[in-house]
Amino acid sequence: MNNDHQQAGTFRIGGEIEINRLGYGGMQLTGQGVWGDAPDRENAKNVLRAAVDAGVNFIDTADSYGPHTNEVLIADALSPYPDDLLIATKGGFERTGPNQWRVNGHPEHIRQAIDGSLKRLKKDVIDLWQLHRIDSRFPVEETLGPVVDAVKAGKIRHVGLSEVDVDQVKRAEKTIPIVSVQNLYNLGNRRWEDVLDYTLARGMAFIPWYPLASGPEKLKHKISGIAEKHHATTAQIALAWLLQRAPNILLIPGTSSLKHLEENLQGGNIRLSEADFKALS
Repeated sequence: MNNDHQQAGTFRIGGEIEINRLGYGGMQLTGQGVWGDAPDRENAKNVLRAAVDAGVNFIDTADSYGPHTNEVLIADALSPYPDDLLIATKGGFERTGPNQWRVNGHPEHIRQAIDGSLKRLKKDVIDLWQLHRIDSRFPVEETLGPVVDAVKAGKIRHVGLSEVDVDQVKRAEKTIPIVSVQNLYNLGNRRWEDVLDYTLARGMAFIPWYPLASGPEKLKHKISGIAEKHHATTAQIALAWLLQRAPNILLIPGTSSLKHLEENLQGGNIRLSEADFKALS
């Protein structure tokens, strides 16, 4: 697998850790409903190793994927880690069963989540820890208390948020520096456009989850025309559009297939013309 996708360029997390903008998301390496371990563990480990061999040095996971199995899998496949590999994880969800997600921002839960992730990932420090959701039952300052402690203790280097609006980011920033935001965003869903613009202005990374969605039917028709022109798949065009949308966008498409992994990484080679980019925008 070649690493031409590095043409997608790099971004510095927190202004200091340089990573390739085309990364990998681990969520799909779990059982159905993001519950339980990857059904084919050996294949899952091979996918992770192939991603890193191809130049991916940013992997996104969470303690709730499995729960816990995804972090263990990543450590089994990749530890001891290459020096330039950044593994980002998240905490703030409890799992009660397949497809069931319960937000828990209780400071004690967050404290345990951080320590658990460190242990499962076999790491002394988490380079990027993200609050998976803000829990409306607790002031965000309270939820982030243990995160502030973990940063002071050297357990966490940088902090991010997930699925937040601009006001929530600003409020969290009063407690701790925020270097990234992970929100739902893709060709077909631009709800968080203002958050993307805010992160860009602030030098934060913006990490769209569900990046491969290509949107409503009329958009799909446009994409397939552009894809044909580039001898590409619609998924590759969706990724290429995101990479061109803003230089702070980091992509974490996930897959359990080596073939799709290679396809996704090739999306980093595609440069859309101004006209094509506008047509999709």
